[in-house]
Amino acid sequence: MNMTTNIQTGNTNTYDAIVIGSGITGGWAAKELTEKGLQTLVLEAGQTIVPERDYVEHVPVWQMKFRGMRDRKYDDVHRERQKHIGDEWNAKFFVDDLENPYTTPPDQPYLFLRGRHVGGRSVMWGRQSYRWSDIDFEGNLKDGVAVDWPIRYKDIEPWYDYVEDFIGVSGQAENLPQLPDGKFLPPMELNCAEIHMRDVIAQKFPDRRLTIGRTAILTKDHRGRTACHQCGPCARGCITRSYFSSLHSTLPAAEATGKLTMRPFSVVHSLIFDTKTRRVTGVRVIDAQTRQTIEFHAKVVFLCASTLESARILMNSKTPEFSNGLANSSGQLGRNLMDHMMGSGASGIIPGHEDRVQLGNRPNGIYVPRFRNIKDKHPKFIRGYGFQGGGGRDDWGRGSEMPGFGADFKHSLRQPGPWRFSFASFAECLSHPDNRMELDKTKVDAWGIPAMRISAKWRSNEWETFKDAQVTAAEMLEAAGAKEITLRNSPSAPGEGIHEMGSARMGHDPKTSVLNRWNQAHDVKNLFVTDGSFMVSSGCQNPSLTYMAMTARACDYAVKQMKLGEI
Repeated sequence: MNMTTNIQTGNTNTYDAIVIGSGITGGWAAKELTEKGLQTLVLEAGQTIVPERDYVEHVPVWQMKFRGMRDRKYDDVHRERQKHIGDEWNAKFFVDDLENPYTTPPDQPYLFLRGRHVGGRSVMWGRQSYRWSDIDFEGNLKDGVAVDWPIRYKDIEPWYDYVEDFIGVSGQAENLPQLPDGKFLPPMELNCAEIHMRDVIAQKFPDRRLTIGRTAILTKDHRGRTACHQCGPCARGCITRSYFSSLHSTLPAAEATGKLTMRPFSVVHSLIFDTKTRRVTGVRVIDAQTRQTIEFHAKVVFLCASTLESARILMNSKTPEFSNGLANSSGQLGRNLMDHMMGSGASGIIPGHEDRVQLGNRPNGIYVPRFRNIKDKHPKFIRGYGFQGGGGRDDWGRGSEMPGFGADFKHSLRQPGPWRFSFASFAECLSHPDNRMELDKTKVDAWGIPAMRISAKWRSNEWETFKDAQVTAAEMLEAAGAKEITLRNSPSAPGEGIHEMGSARMGHDPKTSVLNRWNQAHDVKNLFVTDGSFMVSSGCQNPSLTYMAMTARACDYAVKQMKLGEI
C-alpha cells in the first residue's frame, strides 16, 4: 500500500475525498471513489498489516511461544468477556482497551470488539454474507417500530449483485422470500450429519430450511484470488486471500488506480464544519505515533469508522449550532443502538455415521433462515432469528472432559468421537432510543479524545426470541433422533455479536433521522456515513453484505452529485 502522507492535488493535505476507516466499508468507499476518478485519502487509526509478517495461520501450536495460549499482557488490556475470542495467533488484531477505553452502566455490560489496523475487522470477520428482503425493510413500518426504512429491496438489489460479483460469495440458491438468492460461487458441501438434519427438517418442518452458509470465501479462483484450501483458522488472517477483506481486495483495487493515499496511525479527532457553506471542509487528525495534530481537507467525506466510532467522531465535532454532535439536529445521533442476540439454541449427539469422517476444516457452517413471523404471527414476539452452526465429530480434545488416565486412555482418543450437531441462534434486536452511546465526560483515550459511554440492554422481545430458539432447536434435534440434547443457555452481552449498528440511522424525515436514503447527512450535504451506523433495524442476518452494497450505492450517488455541482 502507498503510505505517503500526501499527494499533489493543488494545496497541501487537500484531496477530492477523505474516507475515515479502512475496514469493510472504508475499503469499498476507497475503491469506488478512486475508480470514479477522485483523489482519495484513507485515514486509518492503527498500523499497517503485512501478511508475511502478521499472518501466522499455519504456524503449529508447538512452535508458538505460549503454545497457543495468550500472553498475559493480552489479558491485562482486554475485558473479561473478550478473553475467549483472542488467542496467541490473532491477539494483535484486537484493540487495547486501556488505550481505547469505554464505560458502561454497572448493570449493562457491553462488549465492544475493535480492530484498529489497515483492513479493520475485515481481517477477522466471520464472512457470513446474506441479503435482506422487503420483509426486513418493511418490518418497522408494518410493526410500528422506530421509523420506516427509506429504501426497499429493489433499491439495493443491483448493488448486492455488484458487491457479490466482486467479493465472491459461495452459497446455495433456495428461492426463499425472506432470504433473496444472490450471485453465488459454488456452495461448500454439507457433511453427512448436516445432510441428515437437512432432510429431516425438509420432511417434518415445511416452514424451515437448512442450507449451507453463504460466505465471502472463494470456492474457485476469482478475480486474481485463490480458492480456499480449507485450512480453517481464518481469524488469524488468510495468506492466500481466499476470503474477502478490504486489505486484499478493495484497497488493492483502489491502489491500482493511482489515486489512493493510505495514511495509517491517523486517529481522527473531529470533522471541520464551515457554517457559511454548510459543508464539512476537512478532518482533524492526531498522529498516533508523534501526537502531532494535522488537518486534511476534501470536497466530500465518507465516515466509515464503525457504528460507535463514527457516532463518537460526530459527537466530538459539535458546533454552536450542533451542540450535541455534528449533523444531529434530529437528536438521534448515538441512539437506537442494536446488535444480534446470540447464545440460544441447542446441541446433541447424532447417532450413526461412525464410518465417516470429515476431511479438512471447512470455514463455514449451516444456516437456517428466519422462519418465525414470515407467514404466521407469533403470539409472543415480532421479527425472529436464524440459526448458524453445523455438525462435526468430536476429536481428541474431548479427553479434557472425560475420566481416564494412561496409555489406553490416550489410544482411545486417536479415534474420533460421535457426531454432534449444534444450532446457535442470531436473533433480531429491536431499535430502542435508550440503547445508546454518549461521550463520557470523565474519561479520555490515549490521545485525549473523550471516550464513549455505552448503555444497551436486551428487552422483552429479544428475551422471547431467546426462549423460542431453544424450543425450536431442540425439536429439530429430537426429530433427527439426536441424543443428549442440551439447550444453549448463555445469552451474549450486547455488542458480543459484533454486529453493532444504528447510531446514525437513515430515514425519510430529518426530524427523526440523521441520514437520508443515500447515506447522506440531512444537515451536511457532503458528509456520508456508510458503516453500520445507518441501519434502521437489525434483521437477524449478518449485516456486512448490506453495509458494502449501501456503501457502493452511496459512492455512486455522491460522485454524480459532485458532477452536478450539488456537493
